[in-house]
Amino acid sequence: MGSQNPWIQGMIGSTFGIVGIAILLNLFTATIRRKMVDQDKLKRIMKEVKLWQKERMAAFKAKDQQKIDEVNKKSSYMNKMNMELMQMNMRPMMITFVPFLLIFYLLLPHLFAPTVALSPIPLDVIPGNFFHLTCTQADLSKTPPVCNHVNELYLWSWYFLSSVAMSGIIMRVTKTSMTAD
Repeated sequence: MGSQNPWIQGMIGSTFGIVGIAILLNLFTATIRRKMVDQDKLKRIMKEVKLWQKERMAAFKAKDQQKIDEVNKKSSYMNKMNMELMQMNMRPMMITFVPFLLIFYLLLPHLFAPTVALSPIPLDVIPGNFFHLTCTQADLSKTPPVCNHVNELYLWSWYFLSSVAMSGIIMRVTKTSMTAD
């Protein structure tokens, strides 16, 4: 993923470019979410489900069988509410999924090099050799070399980290957060 002759040269430009794209795509998602999801209904359902779960846990901790039975009577209704929550959250994702794929696979590889940022520490914390977030010593010896230094972040991993870092802030600012507040 990434071009050997990218349109945006240099790690500083690439680093900030990816952060900018992550912000724009998160704003796009928040806008779609705001238009498609009734935020008041979402928060009301989330609050109701959260209260029920808290009540259920308290009944189980207290080992009060009568309270457990009473709370479990609402179980099918709460499952229905959870399904409605999932549907409300899936609708915007269905709209944004295809544009994200097109941007990520058709545009970003031409704009940026395979590695776009440098990490002070290795970020390969996922067990196994399924995929790496940062370059390893073995990546330096590949022909042609994928990266120039150990711990350089790959394009997709820097986008992922930037997107995760920005999404919470953007969801709070646009009031599309998925918390019951």
